[in-house]
Formats: sequence, structure tokens, C-alpha cells
Amino acid sequence: MKSTRASGARLSAAQRRLLVLSCCAIALVIASMAALYTALPEIAAATGASQRQLTWIVDGYTLTLACLVLPAGALGDRFGRRKMLIGGLIVFSLASALPLLIDDPVWLIAARALAGVGAALVMPSTLSLLTAGFPEERRGIAVGLWAGIAGAGAVLGILGSGLLLSQWSWVSIFVAMTAAGAALSVGSFTVPESVDQARPALDPLGALTAALAIGLIVIAAIEAPERGWLDPLVLGLFAGGLLSAALFTLVELRAAHPMLDVRLFADRGFGSGTASITVQFLISFGTFMLLVQFLQLILGYSPLASALAIAPMVVPMVALSAVAPRLADRIGLRWTTLAGLVILGAAMLVMSRLDADSGYLAALWPLLIMSTGLGLCTAPATTAIIAGTPPEKHGVAAAVNDAAREIGAAVGIAIMGSLLAAGYSARIAPALPSLPEAAREPVGNSLAAALQVAERAGPQAQPLVDFAQDAFMHGVQQAALVVGCLTLVAAVLVAAWAPGRRKTALAAPAAEAEPVAAAKPASS
Repeated sequence: MKSTRASGARLSAAQRRLLVLSCCAIALVIASMAALYTALPEIAAATGASQRQLTWIVDGYTLTLACLVLPAGALGDRFGRRKMLIGGLIVFSLASALPLLIDDPVWLIAARALAGVGAALVMPSTLSLLTAGFPEERRGIAVGLWAGIAGAGAVLGILGSGLLLSQWSWVSIFVAMTAAGAALSVGSFTVPESVDQARPALDPLGALTAALAIGLIVIAAIEAPERGWLDPLVLGLFAGGLLSAALFTLVELRAAHPMLDVRLFADRGFGSGTASITVQFLISFGTFMLLVQFLQLILGYSPLASALAIAPMVVPMVALSAVAPRLADRIGLRWTTLAGLVILGAAMLVMSRLDADSGYLAALWPLLIMSTGLGLCTAPATTAIIAGTPPEKHGVAAAVNDAAREIGAAVGIAIMGSLLAAGYSARIAPALPSLPEAAREPVGNSLAAALQVAERAGPQAQPLVDFAQDAFMHGVQQAALVVGCLTLVAAVLVAAWAPGRRKTALAAPAAEAEPVAAAKPASS
């Protein structure tokens, strides 16, 4: 026991290298989701992409990542997590290099989708390699840092792209992603291999139904803000997703070697951790969408300035993520989940008080409050998901964690986008009849279009600018208020599901007794 504790007291050079590489890889994958947000206007001007094509340049990546992350986790468990990490980074790098050669919008969408395939192989591998490479008593800190970096990845992507765009064109973002992916793929060869020694048979039917379920739900969430939540296509996609999820459940219950044993969701830590992660990313990515537009359209910030304005949230999130797993061990997952999600809900309620006259400090407070809540509950939720599965299945457990993030992000952007659009449309409608015919549609669509119309009209259009900004802020207030209230309800429900301190405390002695044995089956 003493030797084990002593060996876990200080990280070895190999463990430090694994931790840095895993955190850098997950940061790259998450950052790539948000890196193009600030570059879309320039991409449209350079390539002639339509608004719908711009949407899919961003969402094609998220869609393939969400669809394939579960099968990718299972492949890593069977064939080797390091192999999946290296292969995923190579695919990601090659796909990110394609826009350097061809800048047609359709090719951009295809390249981003292919990059999502690589990202799906990378995401679960980073976490499962960490859990296999660290002893039980040090695993919580490693997972906490990983979760903190993953949570801050979107901010890092927005910040990095803003810095690049201040000096070069949008192509520089793809150059940076290609170079980072290539460097990390080379570094990944130094990581020890980790694999499920049983090497169970693959589950192609489970992989297919899982990809269909996640893909249809994510596509429905992407289409809902533009088409409406009651549009027949959106309803059909949601229905197809739910039906596919039901088929996936039946397939996995009957399979001799299921890709994901759905009975794991009966474990309160695994199930509540997955629900908590989904809510967290729903809030965070939806909030980024609102705040970036507020900073640029209301405060007039440049892409770089808006990225720098969001960056302070990284500090409390990463700092708290490093200690949150220990806190959850002491007081129980239930209380860290409740505290974190309640703080997230409170941040949304504070944000609902913003108006067109609010300055940066008024927006910074809800951002810091939100990052505090994320720091408290993200790492414990991820740790609970991993702890709820046997070590040889940590690749699939990591994939469940990642799929929850992607679904939450897509649904969060869809819900907040819909509420923002509805609030803006309702408030701007009285001003439309007094406008010229050609200006009514763009002004009614968005604040960005209204500002372009006003800029062409000259100084006399200032009343239109003021009215459109007030309408936009009405939509922001409506979205933040509704989602904040729903988050508070979700906080109570998820916390009631999560295990308390007694269950965690009883599990601790068993984990302490055989830390090496717990990690051994997952590595070769």
C-alpha cells in the first residue's frame, strides 16, 4: 500500500507527457468546433458560401463527431486506444489541410465532416488513455484537468481564431489546425498502448443504430431554429432519432457483446453524470452564441476583442476542475452537481438582466458565474461516468461522455437560437411596415442584417439601429430567462438522481485497496 501511494504521489515523466498530450488533443478537437464562428463572414465573402452552407461548414464537423464517437470508443477498446488517437489525429490533420487546396463551399463542408471523423476517434481515446495510465488515487486530478480543458476548449478556439484573423485570412485557421494535429500525432507515438484484453466482437448493428439516433437528433436540433420546432421535417427527424434510440436499446440488451451496455445507465453515478454533462454543454454553447453576438453587435467588438472578452472564464473553470473531483469524494456527487447546475441557472438569470445599454462588466459577471458552475460539476460528472464502467470499457465510457457533450451543445445552440429569434421577431415586427419593401425581410431576420441596412441608409437610420438592438436584447433576455429556469429544474432532478456521499465513501476503500489492479486490465 505504501509503495503504491508513494508512486502515485508524484507523476512520472510518462504520465506528465500523457496528461499534456491528452489535454492538448481534447483542446484541439473542442476548439475546432468553435474556431470558425468568427471567420464565417470572411469565408462567405471569399468562397461565395450561402448562409445555409455556412451553417453546415460549422455543423458538418459536429454532426459526424457526434454520430461516430460511440463506435470510435468501442474500436479503441478492441484495437487499441493509442492507435485510434494517432489515426484520428492524422485524419483530422489531412482533412484540415484540404481547404488549403480547394475553397469551394461544398468541399469545405466535406472537409469539415471528414475532420469530424478524425475528431471522433480522438475524443474518447484521450480520456480512456488517461484513466488507464494513472493509478486510482491520481486519476481524479488527471480527469479533472482534462475536463477543465475540454470545457474551456470552445473559448480557446474562439480566442485562437480571433488572434489569427487579426493578422491573416481565414485560411490561417486551417493551417493552424493542420499543424497542431500533425504535431500531436507525432507525439502520440510516445504514449503506451491501452486495450481491452478480452477483445470482444464488434457490434455493427449497435453502432449503426447509435449513429442514426444521435445523427437524427442533432440534425433536428440544427434545423429547428430555421424551420421551426413544429416543422414536419424537424418533427420527423426527432421521431426518427427517438425510434433509433429505442432500437439501439433493444439491440444492446440482446447482444452477446454490446457496444454499450445500456444497463450502465441504471448506475446512478453513470446516468446522472451523463445527464449533467448534457445540461452543462447545452448551457455553455448556447451562452457562447448569445454572448459573442452581444459583444459584436451591441458593444461593437471585433472578433479578436470578443474572444479576449470571453477568455477570463477559462481561469475559474480550469482551477475548480482540478479540485472538484476531490470535493465530490468528500461531499458526494449529488451536492457538487446541485451546486454547479444551480450556479449555471443563476448565471442565466443574471444574463437575462442585460439590455442594450449594458457594458462589458455587466456581461462578464454572468460569464464568470457560469464558469464557476462548470468548474464545480464538469469534472465530477466525467469521473462518475468513468467510475461507473469496468476499466476495460473506459473507451466506450469516454465516448458516452463525449456524445453527451455534442448532443448538449447542438441542442443548446438550437434552443437558445430559437428563443432569440422568436424574441427578436416579435419585438421588431411593429417597425417593419414603416420600412421600404426591400429592407423589411433582412431587418426582420436578424440584428446583423438590420445593422447592414442601417449602415447603407446613413445617420438618419439611427432610430432603426436603436430599435433593432432593443429587439435583439429582448430575445437574449427571453432565451436566458427560459433556459435559466429550466436549468434550475434540471439541477434538482439530476441531483436527486445522483448518488450522495455515503455511496461514494463506501466505494472509496475498495478503490484504494487495489488501485493497480483496477488499472491493469486496461493497458497492455
